[in-house]
Amino acid sequence: MIHNRISLLRAERGLSRKELADAVGVNFQTIGYLERGDYNPSLDLAFKISRYFNLPVEVIFSPEPFPSLSSQLRKMQEGEQK
Repeated sequence: MIHNRISLLRAERGLSRKELADAVGVNFQTIGYLERGDYNPSLDLAFKISRYFNLPVEVIFSPEPFPSLSSQLRKMQEGEQK
């Protein structure tokens, strides 16, 4: 399973699944399948999504679950206190 941050990135930019799907040339249902983890993207699709968001592929997709935002913030705050 490939984990992703597509729903987070879409929400951050106020995009619907259809808007993202149209931009990368897939059906809007494909975006839903990706977000739920029901489908792993092809390399071509992963690069298209990466280019669309202007982010490295590894920021959007990972073979390991992404840490929660709250745990990342906590680590940053702990680092600032030292």
